[in-house]
Amino acid sequence: MNKVHFIGIGGTGISAIALLLLERGWQISGTDVNPSRYFDALTAAGATTLIGHHPDLALQADVIVRSSAVKDDDPEVRAAREAGIPVLKRAEFLSQVIEDRTLLAISGSHGKTTTTGMLVSLLRSLGADPSFILGAEVKGLGCNAHAGSDQYFVIEADEYDNMFLGLSPTLSIVTNIEHDHPDFFPTPEVYLSAFHQFLAKTRPGGIALLCGDDAGVQTLLGQLDLPGVDVFTYGFGLQNTFVATHCAWDGEASNFEIIRQLDENALRSLGNYRLGLAGRHNILNATAALASLHLLGFDLAGHEEALASFQGTERRFEKVYENAGVTIINDYAHHPTQVRATLSAARDAYPNRTLWVVWEPHTFSRTERMRAEFVQALDFADRVMVSRIYAAREADDGFTPQVISDELGSKAAYIPDFQQLAKTIAAETTRNDVVLVLSAGKGPQLSALLAQELESRKECE
Repeated sequence: MNKVHFIGIGGTGISAIALLLLERGWQISGTDVNPSRYFDALTAAGATTLIGHHPDLALQADVIVRSSAVKDDDPEVRAAREAGIPVLKRAEFLSQVIEDRTLLAISGSHGKTTTTGMLVSLLRSLGADPSFILGAEVKGLGCNAHAGSDQYFVIEADEYDNMFLGLSPTLSIVTNIEHDHPDFFPTPEVYLSAFHQFLAKTRPGGIALLCGDDAGVQTLLGQLDLPGVDVFTYGFGLQNTFVATHCAWDGEASNFEIIRQLDENALRSLGNYRLGLAGRHNILNATAALASLHLLGFDLAGHEEALASFQGTERRFEKVYENAGVTIINDYAHHPTQVRATLSAARDAYPNRTLWVVWEPHTFSRTERMRAEFVQALDFADRVMVSRIYAAREADDGFTPQVISDELGSKAAYIPDFQQLAKTIAAETTRNDVVLVLSAGKGPQLSALLAQELESRKECE
């Protein structure tokens, strides 16, 4: 089997699998309802791609892999099943991609993309050539997947649609656990159970590394039974195996030391590090990546600067515009905790500047069920502009985030139209303002519109 057709090939997760298989020499085809930069990149790399539904193309493959957003009534899914061609989701297909590699899987409600990117970059700096799949482009590498030449395979282990239950890692990381994706995980208990099942799939003799500061992880640790697996924790708290300490922030960068607690009386420093990313959450992400390498037997001595050169991943606190005293930062934050962490990082990086948030809510179910939490998180901003909801895989149920804007009071406004929203912000921002565009949907397009409006305003001054 070497001919695979992907339905939804332009999505971040599916495109990464397709790109890796292209590098291995497989024949790849795919369709999507909309073009995207990942769709274009795969086309340029040699995949046969078409926009729209094309059952005739799907029927030429040995197997079909569909994104989680593709339903059973999709024309290509129906045609393939009628022809007896297997139609798989990522969880069912990934074992064929990973083969017998040493799998390092990074899961968690928040931070898994950045942590995966850090681990990949650090492995490369240590001389390894890992295969990897993650949900965003790693800056400096220019891709979100690669077919490496050594035994390591690093993957962002997405919990949605139980994708991560198709993995059997040698090293399993959990960055945090906080109820999300209510359209798939109806209760916090169901969500927590999925992470328990993920950790239970860690291979015998393997390693589980969890953030011991996180409340959700603490609940899980109280229930966890992993015979044959070594369990370690990391965080700022002294109860953890690996402790990030002596933390300091220097503009958009962070400095910290990692200490390993060997027993009650023995400590070992794993080095002092500088990270070119702001925010306490990114220190935790870096601690997870560095602790992982230490547990895998890598000597970190002499490689402290490798982390300083890490540029981050696409759409994670990504500065996309700076001119005339106004800065635009694009970020993928779409959960209240992520919104709060991104705002906190912005306060650290820009302590004396006015913070605007342009928020595109992601999915109706999340926006409705976490309404109060979004109000609390967004209230940390000085000004808030709310756009229409990005429905993603969901149907419009009629709910609008106008109510969230209203609860934030005079600092906020609900402007569903992107063009009008960009014009309003461009007219009202002044020098020394920072605009955070928070979106898991069309944030890049909105950022580009805003940059155009700011440039037009500058030309008219």
